Amino acid sequence: MELCVALDLPTRQKNIELAKELKKYDIWLKVGFRSYIRDGREFIEELKSISPSFKIFLDLKLYDIPNTMADAAEEITNIGVDMFNIHASAGKKGMQAVMQRVNDLQNRPLVLAVTALTSFDYHSFKEIYGTEIEKKTKEFSLQAYQAGLDGVVCSVLESKMIKHETASDFLTLTPGIKPFGESSDDQKRVADIETAKKEQVDIIVVGRPVYNSKDPVKAVDKILQAL
Repeated sequence: MELCVALDLPTRQKNIELAKELKKYDIWLKVGFRSYIRDGREFIEELKSISPSFKIFLDLKLYDIPNTMADAAEEITNIGVDMFNIHASAGKKGMQAVMQRVNDLQNRPLVLAVTALTSFDYHSFKEIYGTEIEKKTKEFSLQAYQAGLDGVVCSVLESKMIKHETASDFLTLTPGIKPFGESSDDQKRVADIETAKKEQVDIIVVGRPVYNSKDPVKAVDKILQAL
């Protein structure tokens, strides 16, 4: 299991300071909407210059018509990130279009499909998708697997089921990890490290428990020891 730290702080400088504190670690760093819209490609290049050990996950959740998604995926690949994601809700054709495009490029990043956001509870998910989370997540994951993606973004609660339905090496990345029982804030389907282990999660994303800690290095040390 690998650790991904979310760079969701309110300024570029604070994110850079956090990355510098963590430069000795071989970990993933997640760059999301807020940071990328504000700080752009140069921010990613600066993160990579801090440590060659960092792997960058660009978390933009592409969702559009197939050709537009493929065009965006090509531009993301050209940035040089190590992983990005798209919405499975865009459909199998959209996922296939993305993979057909990036597979022809050098050094293509890993591509994951978002199944159900961890902010959804079962009631709110059914209001939008008209079915149960587990059923739709299984369907999305199978489509992503068949389209040639590397894995999915899901909650810990669906990880083992997804691997059973696809393959053991089909990656599961799980946001909303509260390593030692911290508050779940705006996320509903969350879990701790021990549960993530049992559910065969490949990459856990941790945000607030690291960057809100008085000692982020100590927090990461503790998480890595638990992994």
